Amino acid sequence: MKLRDFGLLFALMALWGMNFSVIKLGVNHIDPLMLTALRFTFAVFPLVFFIKRPNVQWRYLIAYGLSFGVGVWGLTTLSIRLGLSAGMASLLLDMSVVSSLLVGYFVLKERLTVNKLLGAGLALIGLFIIMQADGGAITVAGLVLVLFASTCWSLNGVIVKWANTRDIFAFNVWGMLFAPAPLILLAVMLNGMDAITTLLTEFNQSALFSALFQAYPTTLLGYWFWNKMIMKYAISSVAPMTLLVPVFGILGGYWFYDEVISLSQIVAGGLILAGLLISQMSWTGLRLKRSLV
Repeated sequence: MKLRDFGLLFALMALWGMNFSVIKLGVNHIDPLMLTALRFTFAVFPLVFFIKRPNVQWRYLIAYGLSFGVGVWGLTTLSIRLGLSAGMASLLLDMSVVSSLLVGYFVLKERLTVNKLLGAGLALIGLFIIMQADGGAITVAGLVLVLFASTCWSLNGVIVKWANTRDIFAFNVWGMLFAPAPLILLAVMLNGMDAITTLLTEFNQSALFSALFQAYPTTLLGYWFWNKMIMKYAISSVAPMTLLVPVFGILGGYWFYDEVISLSQIVAGGLILAGLLISQMSWTGLRLKRSLV
């Protein structure tokens, strides 16, 4: 890999990791589900009018929008509002190493290999350590929601696999089209019309910055460059970089919000990331197939 591309990928991982702190900035001011709805509204419009719809059935686009928009980022953003630290949110999304194992086995009928079972086991040990820690970094509600989000992350891969399209960027944009409306509806169901009225009264520059940062550099620019690198280099060379995302996520929480980084969190994080790495290895070499979206 060229040094320039490596540097840009490193910067992208930092961007994706710091994004969790930017999410926290937004939810400190407005409803988390409305913030996520704004993120995908900005990401989709007006871009969707200039990108041809991928040649896939509508059900896959709708399912992706619900899973990616509501399931992954709606629940993750809500988990941060409910007390989960930005650093722990970035790390616990990698618990998809466990949910991917289950989804792959029961949905895709994939074989349970030794490395996948070992990786899931290490991740579960890391999760257990985090649950036992008492550092104010997690709440029960936040933990449950981000674990659901990690499961939706695994389902995204299934949806893309079933859609069977090479137009990944177009698929992502058109799929995100179906995220804002369900997010707004869910916000109203949980908080009534106050979710909308408070948005009008409490929306400020911090909330706007959070939504725009998530929509453009994080979502559109980030995923465009990521897919470009995937096309240019072997996945085994590019995908390991995603292990840096929770590292920057934890550092961002420490730098911007003074979130405590305890020894137990470091140990647990190391186990989860090691589990993620091992689960994607083959006995003949490293073949990392997962990419952080």
